[in-house]
Amino acid sequence: MLLFRFHWLIPLLALLLTQLRATAAEYRPLPPAPRGGLTADWLIYDTARNSLILYLPDYHAPAAAYYQWVGLRPNKPLLITFAARKNLSLFLDNRLVFTASRPASYTLDLAELLPKTERLGNHLLCVWQPEVPPNLASFTNATVVPVAQSGKGTATAALLAQPRPLGHQGQNVFLCFLLVIGLLYGGIRATYQPGFARIYQFEGLWSKQSNDQDFLTKPTLTWLNLLLVMVFALSFALLLVAIHTNIQTIVILRRLFDVPESAIVLRVLLYAALIAGFVLGKYLFLELMGYIFDVTPLVMVQYREFVRTILFMGLFLPLVMLLYLGLNQTLPETVLWVSNGVVSLMLVGTVVRIARTLHRRASLLNLHLFSYLCATEVIPLVILLKLIVFTY
Repeated sequence: MLLFRFHWLIPLLALLLTQLRATAAEYRPLPPAPRGGLTADWLIYDTARNSLILYLPDYHAPAAAYYQWVGLRPNKPLLITFAARKNLSLFLDNRLVFTASRPASYTLDLAELLPKTERLGNHLLCVWQPEVPPNLASFTNATVVPVAQSGKGTATAALLAQPRPLGHQGQNVFLCFLLVIGLLYGGIRATYQPGFARIYQFEGLWSKQSNDQDFLTKPTLTWLNLLLVMVFALSFALLLVAIHTNIQTIVILRRLFDVPESAIVLRVLLYAALIAGFVLGKYLFLELMGYIFDVTPLVMVQYREFVRTILFMGLFLPLVMLLYLGLNQTLPETVLWVSNGVVSLMLVGTVVRIARTLHRRASLLNLHLFSYLCATEVIPLVILLKLIVFTY
């Protein structure tokens, strides 16, 4: 009896249920959430889906462009600060609005980069850096610093892009490592004074003295050489972490050893272990190539010359670090040029020195020996210059 009394509700319930099913079946993407500034969440472009997806550092490979939605309010500045290498570019709604002219830290107002009629609502910010990924961790919200204008009682904020000296959060860590390196060099010199003097003698570097020949006939794997290789690796790793901060963006290195950029001590130790492994492991590579090219008698001489030259050149790496700690706040680009020059001189000078030593024992005009030198020294030199020097 009660069912017949409310029979008119049955079609209404059926219609409501149909509408709920249709609404549930239909997928509607949510609009971007309004944001008053930058956050730690970045987006990358997914080619397969033709959309922007959340970037997960431990899952996705590094990209050249990163995106983020930012919200602008009328008459409100949106100041951000970031560290940029040369040619880093910012886009707002796919329009180029800023390009870094030199390596530095910048502070700029995103609102001032748009026309006055568009300074409202959500806009898509894109950060793009050629060749190497940008330093996303440096992108933060900047505080508005009041600047009093002459002739006016009100205060306004600085709105133009202002480059600031490029610093590094690990200054104290680098200084401690430099002290350790200095103590290690001093301790080794006091313990192994004759052998230390035989390696680090400026007058005999390009001469034909008997001491030069004696070194090439003495054993290579000695405690002195092993300790000096470790100190050299530590010095080189310190320079890479301090100045060439994006070396871990190499895909192979990142997949094998994904170390956070903030873990400075761990990164220095990791790079030092890799460099020491490269120096010590090169002997096996030379033995293999010497067997292939049938120049096995020259392998040991070549490796000893390689070790002696890099140890001598590595003595200048702590000096570059002192230059970095003293002048990087005011002349970051000059420090980068000096660092690249010292590293290039070390790598190229090592190859030239090895070629000169081998030429004394067998003429490099021999195409067979020249091909061996190219395979063992010249090609690795080009690869290292590309990865360390010309990338930056």
